[in-house]
Amino acid sequence: MSKKRCIAMLLAGGQGNRLGALTHSIAKPAVSFGGKYRIIDFSLNNCVRSGIDTVGVLTQYRPLMLNAYIGTGASWDLNEAGGGVHILPPYQKRDGGGWYIGTANAIFQNMDFISGYDPDYVLILSGDHIYTMHYNKMLDFHIESKADVTISAMEVPWEEASRFGILTAAEDGRITKFSEKPKEPDSNLASMGVYIFNAKLLADALTEDDNDSDSSKDFGGDVLPRLLAQGKSLYAYRFSGYWKDVGTIESYYEANMELLREEPSFNIFDRQERVLSNSNIFPPHYIWPEAKVENSLICNGCSIRGAVIDSVICPDVRIEEDCSVIDSIILPGVRIERGCTLHKVIVGENTQIGKDSLIGAKPEDGEAPQQGITVVAGDMCIIEGARVPAGENVNHA
Repeated sequence: MSKKRCIAMLLAGGQGNRLGALTHSIAKPAVSFGGKYRIIDFSLNNCVRSGIDTVGVLTQYRPLMLNAYIGTGASWDLNEAGGGVHILPPYQKRDGGGWYIGTANAIFQNMDFISGYDPDYVLILSGDHIYTMHYNKMLDFHIESKADVTISAMEVPWEEASRFGILTAAEDGRITKFSEKPKEPDSNLASMGVYIFNAKLLADALTEDDNDSDSSKDFGGDVLPRLLAQGKSLYAYRFSGYWKDVGTIESYYEANMELLREEPSFNIFDRQERVLSNSNIFPPHYIWPEAKVENSLICNGCSIRGAVIDSVICPDVRIEEDCSVIDSIILPGVRIERGCTLHKVIVGENTQIGKDSLIGAKPEDGEAPQQGITVVAGDMCIIEGARVPAGENVNHA
């Protein structure tokens, strides 16, 4: 393997408990987003547009869909000799190993992969964020600052700061304090979970962390605070674009709905920053004469005979006559039989909704917009005439 200036390690093995029924059968980064994409597409695209041609994807939970989707990496131009995208599941070694314990341990178990490319720098990413970012600009900042570690960060609302790793940084970006999900944050500058390490420092830091029996093997909880305490040079790279952690039902729903705004915060139609995906090829969508479609994304392979309003309809979805789908996200392969009403609902892949079912809040209810999001897991068969109240999470038994 040829020496690389920088390689990326993409953490994609999380179970995604906060996404509930949507991750019952698939890993969080494989969840469909915005119609034709999957969440992992955005990190892979960022690598390509940043000139990073070697990406290790660390998988663990329910990896089949993710592995099949990534394939050879050709859809993102990540299939070149001497680099490309590599699936890195946990494995048993002679001297130990096994399931990844935390984010730091997952990278530590793949140090042989990293050292094989002898990179100067290692970019560490999460596979559950929606954003467009040029990592090469962050790398330039890292080199110019003579940093040991650079953490991409952005300001978040103060009321949300306790959900993140919080940085306190000087004007030049040098970090003076790092707190993982503090109850009472003294800053609203939040880590985005995007790190650049000098490769030698990363190897030493992870070896030290692995030898610490009290460590939880996590970057935010253990490795970064330890490096800061040791006097290492940690810098914050301030990011000002759109970034969304879609690890909860609410944030996932909100990010999809933002695509339907007249001026969306995140523009998937931007030709300058085109997002590549490995979307299966379907025939064109067909909207029947009796259908009604307003302010919605309708993907290839769909057949729409009912009403679709303010919704995201992923590929290969069938919505039959006399149906109303409102403020909803319908993932690939779903079948909605005639006479159904879905309002503020997320339906998982390949689920069938029996005819005359009512899922979610009734559209005519005055309080409907304030009601919770109803989630139906993938690969389910909802019986004819079912009634599922707003805010319910319908999962496999």
